[in-house]
Amino acid sequence: MTDGIRVVVYYRSSDAAAVRAAYREASAALRDVPGLTGHELLESVNDRTGFVVVSSWTDLDAFTAWERGNDHRAATAPLRPFRDQRLAVPFGVYRSAEVH
Repeated sequence: MTDGIRVVVYYRSSDAAAVRAAYREASAALRDVPGLTGHELLESVNDRTGFVVVSSWTDLDAFTAWERGNDHRAATAPLRPFRDQRLAVPFGVYRSAEVH
């Protein structure tokens, strides 16, 4: 298990093509973000309207700096209309539960 932070953001839409297009647009804006080591769009196998984006960060400080920065909202704007509104907080921040 690697150190670092994983951020999971939940999305919902019956238009999978629109979600994929928004993800590609956001991905381009995230290309050179310091501390971001990767991200992936996943589609639920149980609910065709459910999607998540999982991003990997070097550490919590890198993620927090980006989230509080000026570029955060603009970079994620294409995906924002698809956030899962059923959830009070449509994202989670996780770290390894492994003992180091």
